[in-house]
Amino acid sequence: MAKQLKISAQTRLTTGRTAVKKIKKQGLVPAVVYGGHDKPISLTLNAREITTLLARATSEHVLVDLEIKDGSASTNRLTLIQEVQRDAIRRDVLHVDFHAVRADEKLHSQIPIESFGEAAGVKNSGGLLEINMHSIEVECLPKDLPEIIRLDVSALNVGDAIHIKDIQLPDGVTARGDGDLTVVRVAAPKVEAESQSAAAGAQPEVLKEKKDDAGAKSAAGAKSAAGAAKPAAKK
Repeated sequence: MAKQLKISAQTRLTTGRTAVKKIKKQGLVPAVVYGGHDKPISLTLNAREITTLLARATSEHVLVDLEIKDGSASTNRLTLIQEVQRDAIRRDVLHVDFHAVRADEKLHSQIPIESFGEAAGVKNSGGLLEINMHSIEVECLPKDLPEIIRLDVSALNVGDAIHIKDIQLPDGVTARGDGDLTVVRVAAPKVEAESQSAAAGAQPEVLKEKKDDAGAKSAAGAKSAAGAAKPAAKK
């Protein structure tokens, strides 16, 4: 199950590009809480604390007990990190979106997939392990939310696959979407696939050309003989 992490945040009244620049100079990160029955709440987070929290999580889709401080008052909200914006080069956290959830209401979330083990078809037959999906959407209560879904692929031979409906999920967790979608499969070796393709595209040798050549030679011989038998013109 997902770890429930905790972090403090401070409400903010100022928004816009100029305000965000001032916030970042103070070592803070802007954030917003969406969802629930309240309007979105603009917040600031300590940059070091949110970086540490994300480093401790398996993925960025984690449950967070968010302590929101507003002057001398404070309230706690159970939230799910919805999106994390990072600097493209330095990977610093630039902005965080939280989604408010209730402990007694089911939520939908994308959970990352991680495969482990060496597939038999790869090890013994030179097959190729193809990962078609890196995450799946699940539905569950917040307390049952998994951090990651791990798939053992060691028993897969060439041509075998694992579909969404084949995944054994924890109790209380159900997968959403088409159960027949392929998550991972072992494809045939590339050389073998190319050989089969070449064999399928090969055509039987046609001897028509030789036959035509022979026919042409026969026709030419007959024409020559006919010319030789033609009577000479009278003078």
